[in-house]
Amino acid sequence: MGPARSHGRWRRRALWAAGVLVAGFLLIQLVPYGRDHSNPPVAGEPRWDSPRTAQLVRASCGDCHGNRTTWPWYSNVAPMSWLVQKDVDEGRHVLNFSEWNRPQPGVGELVDQVLSGEMPPTKYTILHSGAALSDAEKRALARGLERTYAQSPPAGIRGGDG
Repeated sequence: MGPARSHGRWRRRALWAAGVLVAGFLLIQLVPYGRDHSNPPVAGEPRWDSPRTAQLVRASCGDCHGNRTTWPWYSNVAPMSWLVQKDVDEGRHVLNFSEWNRPQPGVGELVDQVLSGEMPPTKYTILHSGAALSDAEKRALARGLERTYAQSPPAGIRGGDG
């Protein structure tokens, strides 16, 4: 078997593998999960302590923790659509600033996650550079959340702290 023949066999296998990958990518586009980009109505929002707190929440938290999600183009392409939908569904379930009329986590938990850098998550800030918070913005958001909870608490506190 000569070098030309083995090169041809390798090329056919590579083309076949590429075809399988393309076909698989096209097939997963048929999975319906991740395509419902509806935003439920806003049932109630906090009275923010300041416009700055409201702006920080919108920029860094709002897409996953509210009902005014901006759905980027890649949220229409599987498998990214699945990841985005999962994050929004989970985020709204845990904390939803657009449903302030129902129990929400206590402010201490939120402040801890913001100050530790856990929120917003890195996987979000990589694609949304405007959502990344400086240390000063983290402190401002934490203070703003504490003040907002004090003046406009949600309908109930979930998780044990206030």
